[in-house]
Amino acid sequence: MQEIEFINRRFDPDITPFDGIARQMAKAFGYTADLKIDKSLAQLLRLRVAQKNECAYCIILHARTAREIGIHESKVDNISSWYNSELFDEKEKAALAYCDVLNEGVAGDFQRYHDALCRFFDEREIAEIAAVVINMNVWTRLKLAQGATPVLKEKS
Repeated sequence: MQEIEFINRRFDPDITPFDGIARQMAKAFGYTADLKIDKSLAQLLRLRVAQKNECAYCIILHARTAREIGIHESKVDNISSWYNSELFDEKEKAALAYCDVLNEGVAGDFQRYHDALCRFFDEREIAEIAAVVINMNVWTRLKLAQGATPVLKEKS
């Protein structure tokens, strides 16, 4: 199987002030962070943000990571239509709905989504869920701006 590599089509992310901020946030809320919320749920949230923001780099990275940590392949493949699926339990659906609304910036009835989370998560866990989504938004925006583009590696 050919490997994928990424090229930056626009600029080197290391020269932006956001790169350092994003790296700090990743340590606290990225896929290697030690969180109170379930690791699989956090990874599903990362993947959902990547998919919603159409970030090829993040979709590939977080789909691969999701599979590596044992999330069922069908969940990974079905993340774009989680709301029409019985693969996700009510707790996951509440978190994914919150993720979608927070990611899209819909201010409307945001309290309703927060209240749905309160059925399953405590205040700290809700704060972590928000932080995971916000962190992924920083990363997806940075990767999109820099033009992180997947290409197949040449066979040697």
